[in-house]
Amino acid sequence: MLTRADLEAREAQFLAPYATPSRDRRREHPEAESATRTAFQKDRDRVLHTTPFRRLEAKTQVFLNASGDHYRTRLTHTLEVQQVARSVALSLGLNETLAETVALAHDLGHPPFGHAGERVLNDLMAGHGGFNHNAQARRIVTALENPRPDYPGLNLTLDTLDGLNKHERTGLGRPSLEAQLVDAADALAYTAHDLDDGLRSGLITPGQLRGVPLWQELTRRAGVEDTELNEQQRRTLHRELLGWLIADLTAASDAQITASGVNSAAEAQAWSDKLITYSPSLREQLGEMGTFLRGQLYRHWRVEMQVEAATRVLVTLFGAFLDRPSMLPPQFQRRAAHSDLPRVVCDYVSGMTDRYALDLHASITPSGAPVIWPAR
Repeated sequence: MLTRADLEAREAQFLAPYATPSRDRRREHPEAESATRTAFQKDRDRVLHTTPFRRLEAKTQVFLNASGDHYRTRLTHTLEVQQVARSVALSLGLNETLAETVALAHDLGHPPFGHAGERVLNDLMAGHGGFNHNAQARRIVTALENPRPDYPGLNLTLDTLDGLNKHERTGLGRPSLEAQLVDAADALAYTAHDLDDGLRSGLITPGQLRGVPLWQELTRRAGVEDTELNEQQRRTLHRELLGWLIADLTAASDAQITASGVNSAAEAQAWSDKLITYSPSLREQLGEMGTFLRGQLYRHWRVEMQVEAATRVLVTLFGAFLDRPSMLPPQFQRRAAHSDLPRVVCDYVSGMTDRYALDLHASITPSGAPVIWPAR
Protein backbone atom coordinates (compact mmCIF):
# COMPACT_ATOMS: atom_id res chain seq x y z
CA MET A 1 0.00 0.00 0.00
CA LEU A 2 1.35 3.41 -0.96
CA THR A 3 1.65 5.94 1.84
CA ARG A 4 1.54 9.73 1.59
CA ALA A 5 5.32 9.72 1.89
CA ASP A 6 5.53 7.40 -1.12
CA LEU A 7 3.30 9.69 -3.17
CA GLU A 8 5.33 12.74 -2.15
CA ALA A 9 8.51 10.92 -3.15
CA ARG A 10 6.99 10.21 -6.57
CA GLU A 11 6.27 13.92 -6.97
CA ALA A 12 9.86 14.77 -6.10
CA GLN A 13 11.03 12.29 -8.73
CA PHE A 14 8.66 13.09 -11.59
CA LEU A 15 7.36 16.66 -11.26
CA ALA A 16 9.14 19.53 -12.99
CA PRO A 17 11.23 21.78 -10.69
CA TYR A 18 8.74 24.66 -11.21
CA ALA A 19 5.73 22.56 -10.16
CA THR A 20 4.10 22.99 -6.74
CA PRO A 21 4.88 19.99 -4.51
CA SER A 22 2.30 18.75 -2.03
CA ARG A 23 4.84 18.05 0.70
CA ASP A 24 4.86 20.38 3.72
CA ARG A 25 1.84 22.39 2.54
CA ARG A 26 0.34 24.73 5.12
CA ARG A 27 -3.30 25.14 6.13
CA GLU A 28 -4.91 28.03 8.00
CA HIS A 29 -5.79 25.67 10.84
CA PRO A 30 -3.10 23.06 11.61
CA GLU A 31 -4.26 19.48 11.28
CA ALA A 32 -2.77 16.04 10.75
CA GLU A 33 -2.42 15.05 7.10
CA SER A 34 -3.74 11.78 5.70
CA ALA A 35 -1.59 8.67 5.90
CA THR A 36 -2.44 7.66 2.31
CA ARG A 37 -3.30 10.91 0.47
CA THR A 38 -1.27 13.98 -0.36
CA ALA A 39 -2.44 17.35 0.97
CA PHE A 40 -3.81 18.27 -2.46
CA GLN A 41 -5.66 14.96 -2.76
CA LYS A 42 -7.32 15.71 0.56
CA ASP A 43 -8.25 19.19 -0.72
CA ARG A 44 -9.74 17.70 -3.89
CA ASP A 45 -11.83 15.19 -1.98
CA ARG A 46 -13.14 17.85 0.39
CA VAL A 47 -14.28 20.00 -2.54
CA LEU A 48 -15.95 17.05 -4.28
CA HIS A 49 -18.02 16.18 -1.23
CA THR A 50 -19.48 19.67 -0.66
CA THR A 51 -23.10 20.61 -1.22
CA PRO A 52 -22.11 23.64 -3.40
CA PHE A 53 -20.26 21.27 -5.76
CA ARG A 54 -23.35 19.06 -6.17
CA ARG A 55 -25.51 22.13 -6.82
CA LEU A 56 -23.42 23.02 -9.88
CA GLU A 57 -25.36 20.31 -11.74
CA ALA A 58 -28.45 22.56 -11.76
CA LYS A 59 -26.82 25.94 -12.38
CA THR A 60 -26.72 27.74 -15.72
CA GLN A 61 -23.74 27.90 -18.03
CA VAL A 62 -25.35 29.77 -20.98
CA PHE A 63 -28.77 28.16 -21.25
CA LEU A 64 -31.09 27.84 -18.26
CA ASN A 65 -30.82 24.42 -16.68
CA ALA A 66 -34.40 23.62 -17.73
CA SER A 67 -33.71 24.50 -21.40
CA GLY A 68 -32.59 21.00 -22.41
CA ASP A 69 -30.80 17.92 -21.17
CA HIS A 70 -27.80 18.20 -23.50
CA TYR A 71 -26.60 21.76 -22.92
CA ARG A 72 -23.67 22.35 -20.60
CA THR A 73 -24.34 23.16 -16.98
CA ARG A 74 -21.98 24.77 -14.51
CA LEU A 75 -21.02 21.25 -13.36
CA THR A 76 -20.21 19.87 -16.80
CA HIS A 77 -18.22 23.03 -17.50
CA THR A 78 -16.27 22.46 -14.27
CA LEU A 79 -15.53 18.86 -15.26
CA GLU A 80 -14.34 19.93 -18.70
CA VAL A 81 -12.02 22.49 -17.11
CA GLN A 82 -10.75 19.77 -14.78
CA GLN A 83 -10.03 17.44 -17.72
CA VAL A 84 -8.13 20.07 -19.70
CA ALA A 85 -6.15 21.28 -16.67
CA ARG A 86 -5.18 17.78 -15.63
CA SER A 87 -4.13 16.76 -19.16
CA VAL A 88 -1.95 19.82 -19.74
CA ALA A 89 -0.49 19.63 -16.22
CA LEU A 90 0.68 16.07 -16.87
CA SER A 91 2.32 17.12 -20.14
CA LEU A 92 4.12 20.06 -18.51
CA GLY A 93 5.22 18.20 -15.39
CA LEU A 94 3.02 20.30 -13.12
CA ASN A 95 1.16 18.98 -10.07
CA GLU A 96 -1.95 17.62 -11.74
CA THR A 97 -3.76 17.10 -8.43
CA LEU A 98 -3.42 20.77 -7.45
CA ALA A 99 -4.59 21.82 -10.93
CA GLU A 100 -7.51 19.40 -10.66
CA THR A 101 -8.48 20.69 -7.23
CA VAL A 102 -8.45 24.36 -8.23
CA ALA A 103 -10.46 23.48 -11.35
CA LEU A 104 -13.11 21.65 -9.32
CA ALA A 105 -13.42 24.54 -6.85
CA HIS A 106 -13.12 27.52 -9.19
CA ASP A 107 -16.86 27.94 -9.89
CA LEU A 108 -18.31 26.97 -6.51
CA GLY A 109 -19.34 30.59 -5.98
CA HIS A 110 -21.42 30.97 -9.15
CA PRO A 111 -25.02 31.97 -8.40
CA PRO A 112 -28.07 30.68 -10.27
CA PHE A 113 -28.54 31.90 -13.86
CA GLY A 114 -24.85 32.19 -14.72
CA HIS A 115 -23.14 35.52 -15.31
CA ALA A 116 -26.51 37.26 -15.55
CA GLY A 117 -27.21 36.20 -11.97
CA GLU A 118 -23.78 37.42 -10.92
CA ARG A 119 -24.41 40.87 -12.42
CA VAL A 120 -27.80 41.16 -10.67
CA LEU A 121 -26.41 40.16 -7.28
CA ASN A 122 -23.49 42.56 -7.69
CA ASP A 123 -25.98 45.39 -8.30
CA LEU A 124 -28.13 44.33 -5.35
CA MET A 125 -25.05 44.25 -3.11
CA ALA A 126 -23.86 47.73 -4.07
CA GLY A 127 -22.85 49.42 -0.83
CA HIS A 128 -22.36 46.05 0.86
CA GLY A 129 -19.17 44.85 -0.83
CA GLY A 130 -20.68 43.74 -4.14
CA PHE A 131 -20.70 40.16 -5.40
CA ASN A 132 -18.07 38.27 -7.35
CA HIS A 133 -18.18 34.54 -7.97
CA ASN A 134 -14.42 34.11 -7.45
CA ALA A 135 -14.56 35.82 -4.05
CA GLN A 136 -17.68 33.82 -3.22
CA ALA A 137 -15.92 30.54 -4.02
CA ARG A 138 -13.21 31.42 -1.54
CA ARG A 139 -15.87 32.49 0.99
CA ILE A 140 -17.60 29.14 0.61
CA VAL A 141 -14.48 27.06 1.26
CA THR A 142 -13.17 29.26 4.09
CA ALA A 143 -16.36 30.22 5.96
CA LEU A 144 -19.71 28.94 4.71
CA GLU A 145 -19.05 25.21 4.41
CA ASN A 146 -18.63 23.86 7.92
CA PRO A 147 -18.19 20.09 8.01
CA ARG A 148 -16.22 20.18 11.28
CA PRO A 149 -17.10 21.85 14.59
CA ASP A 150 -13.58 23.05 15.40
CA TYR A 151 -13.14 25.60 12.58
CA PRO A 152 -15.16 27.17 9.74
CA GLY A 153 -14.67 26.16 6.13
CA LEU A 154 -12.89 23.20 4.56
CA ASN A 155 -9.41 24.12 5.81
CA LEU A 156 -7.89 23.71 2.35
CA THR A 157 -4.17 24.25 1.79
CA LEU A 158 -3.05 27.83 1.26
CA ASP A 159 -1.93 26.83 -2.25
CA THR A 160 -5.45 25.78 -3.23
CA LEU A 161 -6.90 28.94 -1.70
CA ASP A 162 -4.36 31.04 -3.57
CA GLY A 163 -5.50 29.40 -6.80
CA LEU A 164 -9.04 30.68 -6.14
CA ASN A 165 -7.72 34.20 -5.68
CA LYS A 166 -6.69 34.70 -9.31
CA HIS A 167 -8.48 38.01 -9.94
CA GLU A 168 -7.65 39.71 -6.64
CA ARG A 169 -3.90 39.46 -6.22
CA THR A 170 -2.76 42.97 -5.22
CA GLY A 171 0.84 42.60 -4.11
CA LEU A 172 0.73 38.79 -4.19
CA GLY A 173 2.58 38.20 -7.46
CA ARG A 174 1.21 35.67 -9.90
CA PRO A 175 -0.62 32.47 -8.98
CA SER A 176 1.14 29.12 -9.19
CA LEU A 177 1.55 27.64 -12.65
CA GLU A 178 -1.18 25.15 -11.76
CA ALA A 179 -3.61 28.01 -11.01
CA GLN A 180 -2.54 29.86 -14.17
CA LEU A 181 -3.30 26.67 -16.06
CA VAL A 182 -6.82 26.45 -14.60
CA ASP A 183 -7.45 30.04 -15.70
CA ALA A 184 -6.41 29.17 -19.27
CA ALA A 185 -8.36 25.89 -19.20
CA ASP A 186 -11.47 27.76 -18.05
CA ALA A 187 -11.36 30.07 -21.08
CA LEU A 188 -10.55 27.15 -23.39
CA ALA A 189 -13.43 25.04 -22.14
CA TYR A 190 -16.13 27.72 -22.27
CA THR A 191 -15.05 28.92 -25.72
CA ALA A 192 -15.25 25.38 -27.11
CA HIS A 193 -18.45 24.26 -25.43
CA ASP A 194 -20.34 27.56 -25.74
CA LEU A 195 -19.63 27.49 -29.47
CA ASP A 196 -20.84 23.88 -29.59
CA ASP A 197 -23.99 24.64 -27.56
CA GLY A 198 -24.70 27.71 -29.67
CA LEU A 199 -24.54 25.65 -32.86
CA ARG A 200 -26.59 22.84 -31.30
CA SER A 201 -29.30 25.29 -30.27
CA GLY A 202 -29.41 27.07 -33.62
CA LEU A 203 -28.87 30.46 -31.98
CA ILE A 204 -25.71 30.81 -34.05
CA THR A 205 -25.16 29.36 -37.51
CA PRO A 206 -22.13 28.43 -39.64
CA GLY A 207 -23.01 31.29 -41.95
CA GLN A 208 -22.56 33.82 -39.14
CA LEU A 209 -19.17 32.35 -38.29
CA ARG A 210 -17.59 32.50 -41.76
CA GLY A 211 -15.81 35.78 -41.09
CA VAL A 212 -14.30 34.58 -37.79
CA PRO A 213 -10.65 33.52 -38.30
CA LEU A 214 -10.70 30.76 -35.67
CA TRP A 215 -13.75 29.21 -37.32
CA GLN A 216 -12.12 29.36 -40.75
CA GLU A 217 -9.01 27.60 -39.47
CA LEU A 218 -11.06 25.07 -37.51
CA THR A 219 -13.17 23.97 -40.47
CA ARG A 220 -10.03 23.71 -42.60
CA ARG A 221 -8.31 21.52 -39.99
CA ALA A 222 -11.38 19.30 -39.55
CA GLY A 223 -12.10 19.07 -43.28
CA VAL A 224 -15.72 20.11 -42.70
CA GLU A 225 -17.73 22.30 -45.06
CA ASP A 226 -19.33 25.04 -42.99
CA THR A 227 -22.64 25.24 -44.82
CA GLU A 228 -25.13 22.96 -43.12
CA LEU A 229 -23.69 21.05 -40.17
CA ASN A 230 -25.13 17.69 -39.17
CA GLU A 231 -24.64 16.37 -35.65
CA GLN A 232 -21.60 14.27 -36.55
CA GLN A 233 -19.86 17.23 -38.19
CA ARG A 234 -20.59 19.44 -35.20
CA ARG A 235 -19.07 16.85 -32.88
CA THR A 236 -16.06 16.52 -35.17
CA LEU A 237 -15.51 20.28 -35.03
CA HIS A 238 -15.78 20.32 -31.24
CA ARG A 239 -13.30 17.48 -30.89
CA GLU A 240 -10.87 19.10 -33.34
CA LEU A 241 -11.15 22.47 -31.57
CA LEU A 242 -10.38 20.96 -28.16
CA GLY A 243 -7.39 19.06 -29.51
CA TRP A 244 -6.03 22.12 -31.30
CA LEU A 245 -6.40 24.46 -28.32
CA ILE A 246 -4.93 21.96 -25.84
CA ALA A 247 -1.94 21.23 -28.10
CA ASP A 248 -1.26 24.94 -28.62
CA LEU A 249 -1.61 25.77 -24.92
CA THR A 250 0.78 22.94 -23.99
CA ALA A 251 3.43 23.79 -26.60
CA ALA A 252 3.31 27.57 -26.09
CA SER A 253 3.46 27.23 -22.29
CA ASP A 254 6.36 24.80 -22.48
CA ALA A 255 8.26 27.22 -24.72
CA GLN A 256 7.51 30.15 -22.41
CA ILE A 257 8.61 28.27 -19.30
CA THR A 258 11.80 27.07 -20.99
CA ALA A 259 12.65 30.56 -22.23
CA SER A 260 12.11 32.04 -18.77
CA GLY A 261 14.60 29.69 -17.15
CA VAL A 262 12.54 29.45 -13.95
CA ASN A 263 13.68 26.58 -11.80
CA SER A 264 11.24 26.58 -8.88
CA ALA A 265 7.60 27.24 -8.09
CA ALA A 266 8.59 30.45 -6.29
CA GLU A 267 10.50 31.72 -9.33
CA ALA A 268 7.52 30.94 -11.56
CA GLN A 269 5.19 32.96 -9.33
CA ALA A 270 7.62 35.86 -9.23
CA TRP A 271 7.96 35.95 -13.03
CA SER A 272 6.71 39.19 -14.57
CA ASP A 273 4.56 37.61 -17.31
CA LYS A 274 2.15 34.70 -17.41
CA LEU A 275 4.01 31.50 -18.21
CA ILE A 276 0.89 29.52 -19.10
CA THR A 277 -0.27 30.94 -22.40
CA TYR A 278 -1.29 30.34 -26.00
CA SER A 279 0.71 31.21 -29.09
CA PRO A 280 0.23 34.88 -30.12
CA SER A 281 -1.81 33.97 -33.22
CA LEU A 282 -4.19 31.72 -31.30
CA ARG A 283 -4.57 34.29 -28.51
CA GLU A 284 -5.73 36.76 -31.12
CA GLN A 285 -8.12 34.27 -32.70
CA LEU A 286 -9.59 33.34 -29.32
CA GLY A 287 -10.17 37.03 -28.59
CA GLU A 288 -12.03 37.43 -31.88
CA MET A 289 -14.13 34.33 -31.18
CA GLY A 290 -14.94 35.70 -27.72
CA THR A 291 -16.13 38.96 -29.28
CA PHE A 292 -18.34 36.99 -31.67
CA LEU A 293 -19.86 34.87 -28.89
CA ARG A 294 -20.61 37.90 -26.75
CA GLY A 295 -22.38 39.66 -29.59
CA GLN A 296 -24.18 36.76 -31.25
CA LEU A 297 -24.80 34.18 -28.53
CA TYR A 298 -24.65 35.72 -25.04
CA ARG A 299 -26.74 38.69 -26.23
CA HIS A 300 -29.06 36.74 -28.50
CA TRP A 301 -32.65 37.79 -27.92
CA ARG A 302 -33.60 34.34 -26.62
CA VAL A 303 -30.76 34.40 -24.11
CA GLU A 304 -31.73 37.97 -23.16
CA MET A 305 -35.24 36.69 -22.38
CA GLN A 306 -33.65 34.26 -19.93
CA VAL A 307 -31.59 37.10 -18.46
CA GLU A 308 -34.75 39.14 -17.89
CA ALA A 309 -36.46 36.20 -16.19
CA ALA A 310 -33.40 35.61 -14.01
CA THR A 311 -33.29 39.28 -13.04
CA ARG A 312 -36.91 39.27 -11.93
CA VAL A 313 -36.46 36.11 -9.89
CA LEU A 314 -33.32 37.24 -8.06
CA VAL A 315 -34.53 40.78 -7.40
CA THR A 316 -37.80 39.47 -5.96
CA LEU A 317 -36.16 36.84 -3.75
CA PHE A 318 -33.46 39.19 -2.50
CA GLY A 319 -36.01 41.87 -1.61
CA ALA A 320 -38.34 39.40 0.06
CA PHE A 321 -35.65 38.03 2.37
CA LEU A 322 -34.41 41.52 3.23
CA ASP A 323 -37.93 42.62 4.13
CA ARG A 324 -38.78 39.43 6.01
CA PRO A 325 -35.64 37.69 7.36
CA SER A 326 -37.89 35.25 9.22
CA MET A 327 -38.35 33.48 5.86
CA LEU A 328 -34.67 32.52 5.83
CA PRO A 329 -33.79 28.96 6.87
CA PRO A 330 -32.81 28.70 10.55
CA GLN A 331 -29.04 28.52 9.98
CA PHE A 332 -29.16 31.75 7.97
CA GLN A 333 -31.39 33.43 10.56
CA ARG A 334 -28.78 32.61 13.20
CA ARG A 335 -26.03 34.14 11.08
CA ALA A 336 -28.17 37.21 10.33
CA ALA A 337 -28.44 37.90 14.05
CA HIS A 338 -24.75 38.85 14.21
CA SER A 339 -23.82 39.52 10.56
CA ASP A 340 -24.67 41.98 7.79
CA LEU A 341 -28.17 40.95 6.65
CA PRO A 342 -27.67 41.73 2.92
CA ARG A 343 -24.54 39.52 2.87
CA VAL A 344 -26.39 36.67 4.59
CA VAL A 345 -29.26 36.99 2.09
CA CYS A 346 -26.73 37.09 -0.76
CA ASP A 347 -25.05 33.92 0.52
CA TYR A 348 -28.43 32.15 0.62
CA VAL A 349 -29.66 33.32 -2.79
CA SER A 350 -26.33 32.79 -4.55
CA GLY A 351 -26.23 29.21 -3.33
CA MET A 352 -29.56 28.33 -4.95
CA THR A 353 -29.83 26.24 -8.10
CA ASP A 354 -31.79 27.57 -11.05
CA ARG A 355 -34.66 25.20 -10.31
CA TYR A 356 -34.86 26.04 -6.62
CA ALA A 357 -34.80 29.79 -7.29
CA LEU A 358 -37.54 29.49 -9.93
CA ASP A 359 -39.71 27.29 -7.69
CA LEU A 360 -39.24 29.52 -4.65
CA HIS A 361 -40.04 32.62 -6.70
CA ALA A 362 -43.23 31.01 -7.99
CA SER A 363 -44.27 30.05 -4.46
CA ILE A 364 -44.06 33.59 -3.05
CA THR A 365 -45.03 35.70 -6.06
CA PRO A 366 -48.60 36.15 -7.30
CA SER A 367 -48.85 35.88 -11.06
CA GLY A 368 -48.20 39.24 -12.70
CA ALA A 369 -46.84 40.92 -9.57
CA PRO A 370 -44.46 43.82 -10.31
CA VAL A 371 -40.76 43.56 -9.54
CA ILE A 372 -39.53 46.22 -7.09
CA TRP A 373 -35.81 46.63 -6.48
CA PRO A 374 -35.08 46.59 -2.74
CA ALA A 375 -33.70 49.65 -1.03
CA ARG A 376 -29.95 49.55 -0.53
